[in-house]
Amino acid sequence: MEMFSTKPDPRGLFAPTTIAWRIHSDPAMAVGGIRALLQQALHPEAMDGVAKNSNFREDAWGRLQRTGDYVSTITFGSSEESLTLAARVRKIHTSLGLDDQHLLLWVHMSMVDSFLDIAIRSGVPISEAEADQYVAEMVVFAQIVGISVEKVPTSVSQMQKYFSDISAELRASDDAKRAALFLTIPPLPTAVRFATPAAPAWAALALLAASSLPAWARSLYGTPQIPGQNFATDLSLKAVRTTIGVIPDAILAPPIFKAALKRWEMVSVK
Repeated sequence: MEMFSTKPDPRGLFAPTTIAWRIHSDPAMAVGGIRALLQQALHPEAMDGVAKNSNFREDAWGRLQRTGDYVSTITFGSSEESLTLAARVRKIHTSLGLDDQHLLLWVHMSMVDSFLDIAIRSGVPISEAEADQYVAEMVVFAQIVGISVEKVPTSVSQMQKYFSDISAELRASDDAKRAALFLTIPPLPTAVRFATPAAPAWAALALLAASSLPAWARSLYGTPQIPGQNFATDLSLKAVRTTIGVIPDAILAPPIFKAALKRWEMVSVK
């Protein structure tokens, strides 16, 4: 399948100057990834595919990690690494009958909306023009999983219209509610559950992600609409981003990001 009219830069599909690079390398992604999965679950057909073809009930944490690894590879990997992984994902989708463009677009747009909204509300400096640029840049993510580019919104206003148009198809199915439960309180190995703060830390991030969902999504899940909730959520998002941000990049940054810095000559190669 022809992906690009011109050959992509071998260093990567996204340069360090892109808004995607800025957002996807930010600590706010810790919450954005969970929010994306919660939002994606609200399309019953898409959620049915996940329920039938994954083990999210036993490994919700692993599913989030795999999603994060995919986003990191497409954003920071070399073009060869990114396109090879995307081809593998397309092959899996096809073999499982999960290659319906309508549902793939829903998953894509929920991810884009979640990442952008969480970044802005967490305090990442993004102007309205840069928000539009991010939505446009992310068309690449849609294209490489097989979505026709003419179907994909390229601005915030087009994205908002997309969610308005698809709203009649959305509901919190039993599978969606189970997914939300397992994302919030995932089964963890005994050693992790009792010997580390991982479980309460995860639960705090997941509850914050759920609180950050748009009002229409919270309504579908049946969660209460509390006055001042968005303000309190935004304060919490900023606090979480600040807290995670104090961890040195040498510890927090994944290897693929460190390799990207060297490949784009943003750090010296030792």
